[in-house]
Amino acid sequence: MKKRRKIPKSKRGKAKVHKVMKEFKEGKLHSGSKKGPEVTNPKQAIAIALSEAGKSVRKKAPSKKKKSKNK
Repeated sequence: MKKRRKIPKSKRGKAKVHKVMKEFKEGKLHSGSKKGPEVTNPKQAIAIALSEAGKSVRKKAPSKKKKSKNK
């Protein structure tokens, strides 16, 4: 039985997966940095895409807290 991959629910995560898979199809996706070897295995490309999507979701802007004015 195959393992099911979790698809990100956020727009930012889905966009990141789409971008990475597009790079893979064009042959521009590298493992690690741009200097690393090109990714040829689609499973490895999916793993990279899901990893980067998780990073983009976790990296949110800090929430603004309201300061109460005590006078």
